Amino acid sequence: MRIATWNVNSLTARLARVEEWIEYAQPDILCMQETKVSDGAFPAMPFSALGYETVSHGDGRWNGVAIASRVGMSDAQHGFDNDADEQGCRLVAATCGGIRVHSLYVPNGRAVDSEFYVAKLEWLEELRHYLERNTKVDDPVVVAGDFNVAPDDRDVWDPTEVSGATHVTEPERAALRALEDWGLVDAFRTVYDQAGLYSWWDYRAGNFHKHKGMRIDLLMLSRPLAERTRYALIDRNARKGRQPSDHAPLFVDVAD
Repeated sequence: MRIATWNVNSLTARLARVEEWIEYAQPDILCMQETKVSDGAFPAMPFSALGYETVSHGDGRWNGVAIASRVGMSDAQHGFDNDADEQGCRLVAATCGGIRVHSLYVPNGRAVDSEFYVAKLEWLEELRHYLERNTKVDDPVVVAGDFNVAPDDRDVWDPTEVSGATHVTEPERAALRALEDWGLVDAFRTVYDQAGLYSWWDYRAGNFHKHKGMRIDLLMLSRPLAERTRYALIDRNARKGRQPSDHAPLFVDVAD
């Protein structure tokens, strides 16, 4: 099974590129972030034409998350299961092909020690509690999306340039480790250990061509799935061309 995640940075602007990528990459499950469309305006028909069921959680402004599945979909859930969903449309879940799939867009944090940074850490903590309440570590679980955290220094083009900024602070990385301590595995790292493999590049200053990026898009799998991961790829080609997202799609192949 091929499981993918992609911050599309506006599904309205990028729909043709997403359709093209689906046709050649053939993911069984695709998690999307920053769709920036309301649920009522979500383009379900183009996905249906490609053989995918979809679920969306968006209000038409910023944020917005979705899942597309060609292996079935049931038990959709929008947002956290309590009143902690104050950061907008950032989490949607569904069961696809027997796997509990979560597409998420973690708050950016803006500036260290700002109220937005504190809210980001609180959101990540609530995510862990949500998983504890709703899933089990030995179940097939996927938590995929734009985490806005580079797990370690291998995932940043130059740690000295971004030291003290969001995405690389110890509290943010500790929040990721807490998810791993609970039972999730960074599936990409089960295949690739080297540095310099990024999923996001700032639009400004030609950073993509300068190879100045970060790996902040993650596929976190429960151990039963992670142990069956056979292949992984950050598709840099999808970051090229006309009007790309600033993120590249990431996928892993999990053996049956």
